[in-house]
Amino acid sequence: FGDIQSAERIFRSNKKKDIITYNAIIKGYVKNEMFDRALDLFEQIHLNFDSVTYIVVFNACAELANDRAVKIGRKLLDEMPENYRNNVVVLNSAMHMLMKFG
Repeated sequence: FGDIQSAERIFRSNKKKDIITYNAIIKGYVKNEMFDRALDLFEQIHLNFDSVTYIVVFNACAELANDRAVKIGRKLLDEMPENYRNNVVVLNSAMHMLMKFG
């Protein structure tokens, strides 16, 4: 596992968080199997998402595959802008998530 506390400290100290900053910490949570924390932080984002956001959040939802993850994942997919529906990596992550939901 990584040094989560140090990463969170740097994240909190960053006064100009952008979507790349959020994606980095969410991806770190996913890599460290902290899926609930990844979704907690995702729900706090008030920025436009990019392809990485969709990929890491779909991955978090796929790994959790509980009621909350299903709700978040399906809502994110339903509201995903059309331009991301042509991104093969985003679509693969979405399909993986849906397959895990069963």
